[in-house]
Amino acid sequence: MPAFLLAYGTEWLNLIVRWLHLITGIAWIGASFYFVWLDNNIRPPKPGSELANKGVSGELWAVHGGGFYNPQKYLVAPKELPQELHWFKWEAYWTWISGFSLLIIVYYFNASAMMIDKSVADLSTLQAISIGLGTLIAGWAFYDLLCRSPLGKREGLFGSVMFLFIVAVAFVLSKLLSGRAAYIHVGAMIGTMMVGNVLMLIIPGQRKLVEAMQAGKSPDPIHGQKAKQRSVHNNYFTLPVLFIMISNHYAMTYNHSYNWLVLAGIIAAGVLIRHFFNLRHKGITNWAYPAAGLSLLLVVAIAIAPKPPVKRLAAAAGVTDVGEFSQVQAVIKQRCASCHSVQPSQPGFATAPAGILLDTSEQIHQNAAKLYQQAVVLKAMPIANLTEITEAERELIAVWYEAGAK
Repeated sequence: MPAFLLAYGTEWLNLIVRWLHLITGIAWIGASFYFVWLDNNIRPPKPGSELANKGVSGELWAVHGGGFYNPQKYLVAPKELPQELHWFKWEAYWTWISGFSLLIIVYYFNASAMMIDKSVADLSTLQAISIGLGTLIAGWAFYDLLCRSPLGKREGLFGSVMFLFIVAVAFVLSKLLSGRAAYIHVGAMIGTMMVGNVLMLIIPGQRKLVEAMQAGKSPDPIHGQKAKQRSVHNNYFTLPVLFIMISNHYAMTYNHSYNWLVLAGIIAAGVLIRHFFNLRHKGITNWAYPAAGLSLLLVVAIAIAPKPPVKRLAAAAGVTDVGEFSQVQAVIKQRCASCHSVQPSQPGFATAPAGILLDTSEQIHQNAAKLYQQAVVLKAMPIANLTEITEAERELIAVWYEAGAK
């Protein structure tokens, strides 16, 4: 199969799997948010009431879609197993399956462009992929062992240790992979922890409850307690993971020299904001948490803000005439057009990223602001500096743009 058709087919595969990932992710996280809300809002029945005698620990009434709902939660399990029991698992499984498939399609199939940044570490494709896969396995192993340790029973200390671990992983990956790949693998690691909880603890625990009832035995409440613990962890992981899912659109974060610290600040903000909603579901409104989260985001935004443009000397960039566009066009043709072309020559790209074309002078002028932002201010392009653009060439683009992009 011709390389172009292979790249085009991969692009469609990327689209379909990403769509699936988005759909299943919404279903999983939506269900998770709903059940956490439900747990925090149910109210115990009156002592001696019919519900209390049935073993119901809490209930609530809700209205939605033109109907009334009355969900009830049993302390351990009902006395008789219902004929039809709904399980919530495939949303989680397919979110991970589609997400891992995206890792393969976007990052592992094109590791040289998407994972390796030779200015960070001169890795081979096999080394980069091995680091990525190893991160997922090691992350789950560390998290699961920590949960099973005595530290797992101390929520505050456990959360602090996990936060430091995730930040440490982000730091190590930032010294090995491209910033974009480092971020996405931190997210994939957390996502693996989340689905591991469902696959290894939550669903097996629920099965043991059901099996005990089928055998006429009293279910052991420890299984429900462990499942509840892991469900709460997943709840706090959601906002950080959602940010990382969209982080590839924001090079100002992953391309910063302290990208691991930037990610740490954003993760902490997400946890603080999520904690506010968890407390609010219980009837406790503490605005200090979202205020702290938003303040942290503001601090990060200010800390990574690019320096204001300075008046550059054209001679420093090797420009003999600032108004001479041909020098800029030559750099763009050599360093940018291999991807941003009607027919990209860079392996792994079937179409120009973000639809930005830089083949003609008209297209370059039309996209001058984006070119300046990505190549000069953020230095996010070329991806992983595949075409080895120099600082002098970035400076040349800056001089041209700041002089009016003539």
